[in-house]
Amino acid sequence: MADLVVNGQVIELDEDGFLVDADVWNEEIALALAQTEDVEELTEDHWKVINYLRDYFQKFGVAPMIRKLCKETGYDLKTIYELFPSGPAKGACKIAGLLKPTGCV
Repeated sequence: MADLVVNGQVIELDEDGFLVDADVWNEEIALALAQTEDVEELTEDHWKVINYLRDYFQKFGVAPMIRKLCKETGYDLKTIYELFPSGPAKGACKIAGLLKPTGCV
């Protein structure tokens, strides 16, 4: 396990860099996690995906299927990968502060 330090606060991560406790997530943590995924800045497009993922996770307790993510955000899979080069499960879910997905996102 690793830790991420954001504004003096130590954030516990699992072996893959996902938050251990999704409840500690905030926008500053998202920015720090983005750096670990080689996403230099979070644009309005990034936030649209992040907020959708967070809302879905809060309602259902799991990450959405990739087809649903694309349909609901209006971004095709190519665009999702442009925004989050490591992909929707690893990159987008991690930055959104979701727990590590157990299946396909």
